[in-house]
Amino acid sequence: MTYAEFQRQIKISRQQICREVFVENRDSIRVKKENTVVKNLERIFSATLKISNKKGFQAMSMRDLGRETKMSMGALYSYFSSKEDLLAMLQHQRRTITRRILEGSIEDESDPAAKLRAAILTHLYLSEVMQPWFYFSYMEAKNLSKREQELAVASELYTEKLFADILKQGQSRGCFLPRDPQLTASIIKAMLQDWYLKRSKYRKRNLSVDQYAKFLLQFLEAFIIGPKD
Repeated sequence: MTYAEFQRQIKISRQQICREVFVENRDSIRVKKENTVVKNLERIFSATLKISNKKGFQAMSMRDLGRETKMSMGALYSYFSSKEDLLAMLQHQRRTITRRILEGSIEDESDPAAKLRAAILTHLYLSEVMQPWFYFSYMEAKNLSKREQELAVASELYTEKLFADILKQGQSRGCFLPRDPQLTASIIKAMLQDWYLKRSKYRKRNLSVDQYAKFLLQFLEAFIIGPKD
């Protein structure tokens, strides 16, 4: 699967994301017209990611957000009760989307090697589509409330467990070499994070996401499957 193929198969738009946010938070969002909410959430989320990824969420003021979105303070607070509420909303939605799409990518795969490739490519390509969102989620995790920090850690461990479970399955079937599955899963996660956290490094090297994906798979398969005859 290439990045272009992933984009054709997995339709993810800001509008879809914002519609999901509205559905999940309709009781707390004071505006009730769905199309209006979706349009304004797109503006709010885009502005938040833009400002935060430049100077940090904590440094962003509500006035900064108001200027960027061209919305009044009162209008902004119709969608969330505080900056912390906005932060939790953004984090929750990124986690929900990642989990749903990752699980969907492997549910029809029975072969452990194919399942691992699908999980890795899906995570990598999803982080490419939603790079500002992934970067934001990682960098702002430290500013979450205790409860939200626990959810962020659980999300991190969930992804590692997904990879580790596939590795264990492959080992039990004799498809993979007996490598430490938990440590291998942690390394996979770190390599995936490196792509969306250090984009400028790879941009300077003119490395595309497909080239990174190819190398990553070759590197991992050499380690867990061994050299091909």
